Amino acid sequence: MKENMQKLWTPFNIGKVQIKNRFAMGPMGDGTLFDSRAGYTDQAVEFYTERAKGGFGLIYTGVMFCDTTIDPGSGNSPLVYASHFLDRASRLNERCNAYDAKVFAEIGLGTGRNYPGMRAPSPVEVFNYPAYKGIEITVDEIHKKTEQFVKCSAIMKKSGFAGIDIHTLHWGYLLDEFVLSLTNKREDEYGGSLENRMRLVKELITGIKQVCGSDYPVTIGLGVKSFVKALNKASLTGEEEAGRTVEEAVEIAKMLEGMGFDAIMTDTGIYDSFYYACPPSYMPKGHGLDLYATVKEAVKIPVLGRSRMGDPELCAQAVNDGKIDAVVLARPSLADPYFPRKIADNKCDRIRPCIGCNVGCIGYLLEQGKGIHCAVNPRTGKELFSRPKKSVLPRKIAIIGGGPGGMQAALTASDCGHTVELFEKENKLGGELISAGAHKKTKEDISIYCKWLINEMNENKIPVHLNSEFNADMVKKERFDTVILATGASPIVPFSIHGIEKAVTAVDFLEGKCSVGNDVIVVGGGMVGAETAVELAMEGKNVTLVERLNEIMSAEFVPQQHKMMLNDMLAHYNVNVLTGHGLTKVTDEGAVVKAAADGNEKLLKADNVILSIGMKPNPTIYYDLVQTGADVYTIGSAKRPGNIILAVEDAFEIVYNFD
Repeated sequence: MKENMQKLWTPFNIGKVQIKNRFAMGPMGDGTLFDSRAGYTDQAVEFYTERAKGGFGLIYTGVMFCDTTIDPGSGNSPLVYASHFLDRASRLNERCNAYDAKVFAEIGLGTGRNYPGMRAPSPVEVFNYPAYKGIEITVDEIHKKTEQFVKCSAIMKKSGFAGIDIHTLHWGYLLDEFVLSLTNKREDEYGGSLENRMRLVKELITGIKQVCGSDYPVTIGLGVKSFVKALNKASLTGEEEAGRTVEEAVEIAKMLEGMGFDAIMTDTGIYDSFYYACPPSYMPKGHGLDLYATVKEAVKIPVLGRSRMGDPELCAQAVNDGKIDAVVLARPSLADPYFPRKIADNKCDRIRPCIGCNVGCIGYLLEQGKGIHCAVNPRTGKELFSRPKKSVLPRKIAIIGGGPGGMQAALTASDCGHTVELFEKENKLGGELISAGAHKKTKEDISIYCKWLINEMNENKIPVHLNSEFNADMVKKERFDTVILATGASPIVPFSIHGIEKAVTAVDFLEGKCSVGNDVIVVGGGMVGAETAVELAMEGKNVTLVERLNEIMSAEFVPQQHKMMLNDMLAHYNVNVLTGHGLTKVTDEGAVVKAAADGNEKLLKADNVILSIGMKPNPTIYYDLVQTGADVYTIGSAKRPGNIILAVEDAFEIVYNFD
């Protein structure tokens, strides 16, 4: 282990419970981890155990909402089938404890005005639905929720959990809404002064300590700064703060310590500033560390730091500098469950990096109702059904294409004991990751992931043939019995548009094949177009983003955090966003666009026009290959243009299940 990493592997205490190192798996809610009786499924047990195997000293479960009467729609409560929950939770703890990992159960009161139809401290506007108001909770309902919460905590202790995390004074959930003056307009004992707004927090921990014992550890999350100008209005720069200030967070932290909390997990943001709460790759790593350090200076209990901490050097520096006592990794623990162990084994370069895409994790969960996945780790969420194995009928496999799908297929094939070779027609590996990772100010994580894949190919000694065009004759000559087409996609160029040859594609621009002047038009308001426009504007260029639909980023799945931050960055960097207009002509002066509403055309002057209007699968030799008698599969963008997660999951699904 590198010398500067050694403190990460020293123990620390939360209350009287010793944690073996400074790594905690962050809490991530996922209703699919529970069965119909609110017990942990076998898959859930395997999911958490995998992180225990990977070296995490502390594991937080995803939130369980205890309420069965007031807001029962907020989640399955362990109170309904308590004995069943106890049995399943005990199994989870037994498995994780075998690896000396302590598990803390996160339990919560409710979602609050983050979702329509839920109780809130006051009838303020609902996140994303400002026309709707949260249902004001009564004092009697507060007491009932508190009673159920305390009963639930007793079950947690009996189930073997080493401690409890109260969900939570962050992200603007129900408990956070009581403490935020922005969302708490009450005039009773739960509103007004900070002491009154903290009353419910005090009642919860008092109740827990009464039923679980004064030595039973209790932690809580704390959003140190809200980054909002108003409800449903984020503050990109943190100015005009209308939510929680750092100064108030320090006062809250002192109060939490006085109430008997044993540790504080720090982060930033609420749903209304979702890109601070669950940051995309556009947010710098370690963005909240200086804020967390302010809290740590004010209290003696441990302060744990989370949010974009998935870099080993950053983790070490944060702990060594005393800004935090331990690191909380949520999404990075999905990307690589063995993050801590690889540091201990001096294999930091083998840690699979989280790319901050928010697709498979929170995007699939909140916006598509799916369980947790990970764009770069195809085993995440499927640990029970994808254990490492060796094929009983090894194949000789040719993979055509060295993008994310092709390299993942090669790595999976190697892991399963197949003989595999990869053929790439270009002079380097990476495929579409090359252009995607060229956004140096906003998507460097993609470039890091690309380097990781290439390094893993080298570590596994997988033969790679660059500048190589694969053909059907090679199947018989080299006796390949399986061929996987991972040939990717290319930019759509509408040659029917007059002067289109004067434009450049976003891919060519990002790959450095051409330069642009000071005045630039980006045609296509999808995520790539918006990202390109933002980066150009950050360089000081005058940028216009043209989209034929009435809203940008509306024709594809873009995680909410990305969409919110990109829109705010476009405004902050003064990008002219022109929706409802389609490109009709490219000239030496710029671009002619037509309004969908009235058909009027106008010339937008510019030095260059960049096209970002989608991708199409590259032509393949599928039918030639099929005639050789080999098994042939098409994966990723070669099948349907998409994103990294689709390519990676295709690759793993096919290769892992050959037998």
